[in-house]
Amino acid sequence: MRDGNANMKNELSESSKHIVDALSVVTVLGTLTDMLPSIAAVFTIVWTSIRIWETTTVRSWTGRKKPDAIDE
Repeated sequence: MRDGNANMKNELSESSKHIVDALSVVTVLGTLTDMLPSIAAVFTIVWTSIRIWETTTVRSWTGRKKPDAIDE
């Protein structure tokens, strides 16, 4: 008999494989069309923006609590 958690873990790894495959295709297409630096720049800007948004200072400015302090 299979454990439900083992099945879920297998599905997650299959989904992860599809995501990595899609990123690989995007990388190849970006490289072939010389767009990879532009794509990397956009992802860097988005990632940096998320990191800044989640800092303690910006959280205090926007009145958001830390994730561990949120009431459930």
